Amino acid sequence: MRLSRKSDYALRAVRHLSTLPKGKLGSINSVSEAEEIPREFLAKILKDLTRSGILVSYQGVTGGYRIAKLPKDITFLDVIEAIDGPVHLNLCTEDDNCRCERQGTCQMKDFWAVQEGSFKKSLSREHFGKYKRAAKENSDQI
Repeated sequence: MRLSRKSDYALRAVRHLSTLPKGKLGSINSVSEAEEIPREFLAKILKDLTRSGILVSYQGVTGGYRIAKLPKDITFLDVIEAIDGPVHLNLCTEDDNCRCERQGTCQMKDFWAVQEGSFKKSLSREHFGKYKRAAKENSDQI
């Protein structure tokens, strides 16, 4: 599986927004510039993240975006699935009714199911709370 560019950018955007001081909004321009993400592409990504409940958007001149939950409650898996849909490593794991021509005789489905479960578990353990802490520690040192 290869992470899409859109998911990569979404992870970077959420990381950026999760490090902002409480109550501060991030504008599309500020996130785009800080994370080096094309503005037009970022606008679509932020809309998807807002629709999925990861971000909250505020309209108007002083509008922008903020994370909708505590950073520790937003996982990498949440962001990736909000952008790309469910994570699957192989056709065999997409649903219980494998559409593979080897269905019934394939001995690999269990292997892929275990690998996918492990990968998803890793993504769900990685959250944005540690980036918030790191940003605070860095600002305390200045």
